[in-house]
Amino acid sequence: MNLPELHEMSIAESSDLIRAQQLSPVELTQAYLDRIEALNANLGAFITVMGESALAQARTAEAEISSGRYRGPMHGIPVAVKDIISTRGVLTSAGSKVLAGNIPDHDSTLIERLDNAGAPLLGKLNLSEFAIGGTIDHPYGTPRNPWNTGHSAGGSSSGSGVAASAGLAAGTLGSDTGGSVRGPSSFCGIVGIRPTYGRVTRHGVVPMCWQMDTIGPMTRTVKDCALMLQVIAGRDDRDSSSSNEPVPDYASDLNESIGGMRVGLPREMFDFTDLDDEVKTSVETAVSVFGELGVTSDEITLPTSAQSGAVFVSIADVDCASFHSEWLKTRGEDYDWSTRTRLESATLTPATVYIRAQRARELIRRELLQALDRYDVIVLPSSPTASPPIAHATGSPGGYYQGRVDLGRRRYTSPAALAGLPAISVPCGFTAGGLPVGMQIIGRPFAESTLFRVAHAYEQATVWHTRRPAV
Repeated sequence: MNLPELHEMSIAESSDLIRAQQLSPVELTQAYLDRIEALNANLGAFITVMGESALAQARTAEAEISSGRYRGPMHGIPVAVKDIISTRGVLTSAGSKVLAGNIPDHDSTLIERLDNAGAPLLGKLNLSEFAIGGTIDHPYGTPRNPWNTGHSAGGSSSGSGVAASAGLAAGTLGSDTGGSVRGPSSFCGIVGIRPTYGRVTRHGVVPMCWQMDTIGPMTRTVKDCALMLQVIAGRDDRDSSSSNEPVPDYASDLNESIGGMRVGLPREMFDFTDLDDEVKTSVETAVSVFGELGVTSDEITLPTSAQSGAVFVSIADVDCASFHSEWLKTRGEDYDWSTRTRLESATLTPATVYIRAQRARELIRRELLQALDRYDVIVLPSSPTASPPIAHATGSPGGYYQGRVDLGRRRYTSPAALAGLPAISVPCGFTAGGLPVGMQIIGRPFAESTLFRVAHAYEQATVWHTRRPAV
C-alpha cells in the first residue's frame, strides 16, 4: 500500500486494517506527517506539528495492538486539534500573539480522552484569533481552502477544516460557538458536528462564550465523525456544564433505514436574498434525495430564528469581551485589528440589549423545540454561500464578517447554537467553480445518533463524500 492511499482512507477503513494488524499505526502516522511537511506551508492548517511525540504514540499503539491490547476504533488513528485545546508542554496559542508564550502545564480532558483511545496527536491547528472569526492578519499564517487556495477555509475552525479536507489528519477537533465547526466543514467539503451543549467537556479549552461553546469532530465521512464523538463525549467532573446524559454507541445504528422520518424545511432560510442560487439548488436537490429514501418533508416557519444573527452577536461577543477585558487594557496592540474592534465594540453593549437578546434566545429555543416536536430533524443550508475569496472573508470594512453580510450568514448557524441543539453539516454538492456546498441538519437535544443516521443515509446515497481536493 503506497502512502497516497493512506491519507485518503477513512478512519473506519484505517481502523479495520490496524485492528487486523494489516496496517501499522507508525506507517499511517508517518504518511500524515509527510503530507503535512509537503502541504502545510501552502495551506496554513497547522500552528504546531508534534511529529516526534505522534510517532512515539503510534509505536506504543502498534505494540499494544500486537500484544492484544486493542483500545477501540481510534487506536492508532492520527488526529489533530484546534489550538484552543490545552496541551501539556506544547504551545496553546488560540491563534493570537497574546498567547504566543502560553505553554500549559496540563492537558485538556479532550487530549486525555484521545490519548486514552490510543490516537496519536499530530499537532495543533490554526484558527481565527481566539475562535472569534473574521481575522485579517493570522499571526501563524492564513489558512487556505484546499479546493481553491485563494478562497477562505471558513472560521473559526479554519485549520481543522483544512487538515481534514486535505488529508493532513485522519480527523480533527474544532469548536463551534455560533457555527465554527459547521462553517469550515461546509466550505471545505467535509462532515462536522456541533454536539448538544454539554455533551462534550470544555475543560482546558480557551473560551469564546461560556453559554454556547462546544467542541466537535470534523472528518471526511459521517461514520468517522461518529467514531470521534464517541471518544470525547460524556460527563467530566472538571466541567460543571458537561451533561450526565448517557452516551450511546453512535456508530451502531448508522445503517438503519430513515424511512418514515419527517424533515422540516424553514421557509425563511430558503427565501432570503443573500442565499446563493447554487447553494439553494444543492440543498433542495439533497432534500429530494431524502424523499427517495422514504423521508417526508414539509415547509415550516421559524420567524424568530431567522433573526438569530443579531441575537447571537449580542450575547456571544459580550461574554467574550468579559473574558478579554484585562488583556484589552494591557495587550491591545497584540490583537488583530478585527478581533480588537469587535471586542471593544462589545464592551459598549448596554445591559438592556444583552438582556433582551437573552429573552430572544429563549424564544428561538422554544420555536425550534416546538418544530422538533413535530419533525425528526430540521434541514437548511450550512451557509448562504460557498467559500468567498480570502480578500473578502475577513473582518475588514466591507468584508464577509461585517454588518448585514455577517448577520445574514449567521442566521443559518446561530439558531442551533442559541438553542443548545446538535447540528451537523454534510457535503451536498459543488458550485460551478468547484467549491463545496454544505447541508445542515438540526436535531433534538442529545439526538446526535439521529443526526448521524440521517446524514449517513444521505451520504451513502450520493457521491459528494468521495471527492477530494487536488492538492
